[in-house]
Amino acid sequence: MSSVQNAAERAAKDAARPQFHFRAPANWMNDPNGPIFYGGVYHMFYQHNPYGDGWGHMHWGHARSKDLVHWEHLPIALWPSEDKGEKHCFSGCAALNAKGEPMIFYTSIGHSRPECWIALPEDKDLIRWKKFEGNPILTEASPGIDYYDFRDPFVFSHVGRTYMVHGGNLNKAKGGQAVVSLYEAENPELTKWKYRSILFQHPDPKVVNVECPLFFPLDGKFVLITSPHRACDYFVGTFDAEVGKFTTEQTGMLDYSDQFYAPNTMVDEQGRRILWGWVRGFKEKRGWNGCLSLPRALSLDGSRLIQKPAAELAALRTDEKPANSQQVEASVVLERGRKLDLGILKWDGENLNVSGTTLKLGADQKTFTMQLFIDHALMEVFVNGGQHCITRVIDPGAEFKHDGGQPEEVWKLKSIW
Repeated sequence: MSSVQNAAERAAKDAARPQFHFRAPANWMNDPNGPIFYGGVYHMFYQHNPYGDGWGHMHWGHARSKDLVHWEHLPIALWPSEDKGEKHCFSGCAALNAKGEPMIFYTSIGHSRPECWIALPEDKDLIRWKKFEGNPILTEASPGIDYYDFRDPFVFSHVGRTYMVHGGNLNKAKGGQAVVSLYEAENPELTKWKYRSILFQHPDPKVVNVECPLFFPLDGKFVLITSPHRACDYFVGTFDAEVGKFTTEQTGMLDYSDQFYAPNTMVDEQGRRILWGWVRGFKEKRGWNGCLSLPRALSLDGSRLIQKPAAELAALRTDEKPANSQQVEASVVLERGRKLDLGILKWDGENLNVSGTTLKLGADQKTFTMQLFIDHALMEVFVNGGQHCITRVIDPGAEFKHDGGQPEEVWKLKSIW
């Protein structure tokens, strides 16, 4: 933590650093881990290297928020137990056991094969955590089948039973056998688990492995989100708990850019399913690297996943007119055939190009809408009310031009820090 504090002053001086997106105080961060709403507070954990602005020495950073928008950094929650052979605390989730007690589930790296460990809070504010004496609760060998790259547990409940999924593959990442495995809790304390099945095999034969699987009920269906070492995709369908199988009805891209990766999700006090992703691709050696996407509220339109910026973000709007593109939210409505050039975002009447990532929209639409969030070196675009999303790291000096079309509404946004 002293290392992070020493780096914070340099990181704060970087004009490219996002100001209304969640980020570590300094140095490296990647995957969001274990978001949970508990005791009236949102908690966010994340993969963190406190010793430098490159990947390594994976710890779990920690922060909390009362409004989903403004965050307070807390002490680091987990660090590698080197005396137990642990080199990294990889990604995972947080969940409540039958007594309503929060628990952390994560992948412990450094052993002969990856292991699933748990940690329990030592105080009601979830500041200090103690690793379970009975770790590991699962290992890569637990299924009793050839299984590789076992990691990133995610816990969910269904019809009074508690389950966990892990990512991995069945052929040493040779392609075509990237899978999600399913486990079921055997006790209310969630310390004993049994292997159930291979829940899902990725249909793309080029995918070598599944990371950070998320599997949860939503609006009467089940949603599976995978991070397959490229842009993330989602699958909507049905879950047969008796046989442990997920049947897909529709699939789509969670975000069209691979700069949005390894998301995680939680349910809040309103019953909303909220999701964040790790944003990667920033310039290196600047005292910091990585941040999270805006919180996205999920819903289904039939079997199509809809992602909308959380309504609480409107609290960041100011009456001040933006003089440049540094901290801006804008809404745009365009008719089919009309062109738009905002410098870093262009629409040619058929294709939407966001800093090199292209989305082709259906020809049957007469109009489409865009909601844009520009935060220094980061841009998030929500198309048609969240039907499509594109996240891109951009040139922080790019001008917010209005050639060929004026956005209907533009707000300057305040910092969340």
